[in-house]
Amino acid sequence: MMTGAAVIFDSFLALSEGAEGLALPDTGDIEADLKTVMRATVAEFADPGFEAPIRALNSEIINDPELAAQYREKLAGPVDEAKKARLRSAQRAGQFAADADLDLALELLYAPLYQRWLHRSGPLTPDYADALVALTLRAFAPEPKA
Repeated sequence: MMTGAAVIFDSFLALSEGAEGLALPDTGDIEADLKTVMRATVAEFADPGFEAPIRALNSEIINDPELAAQYREKLAGPVDEAKKARLRSAQRAGQFAADADLDLALELLYAPLYQRWLHRSGPLTPDYADALVALTLRAFAPEPKA
């Protein structure tokens, strides 16, 4: 018999199917593209219809290492790879530090949003999304050409 967490996980997995070719927007402007993605992310996390099941899934992930591993492998990992592919494109275009640790960059971009959502410590707004993008791009700005 499936646990409630397994049912929720399977639902999220079903929603992500067909995402093998998952890619972030790449207009050539990393700031605009990240703002688009982060604004959509804050809207999703602020949506009450999304919030209840993802909170339930997160609660189960905390206590179930096997579920956590499945989540990383089947959902979070592929999504993070798509995000890093977009950052690599920005690196090639000279819009993001060439030597950036892309895992750290994603953590800097997303962890504050996740913490604010988790602790309900502030509003999830487009302005907040834009501020996270601005700070991340400042932190990982390419070195000025001499």
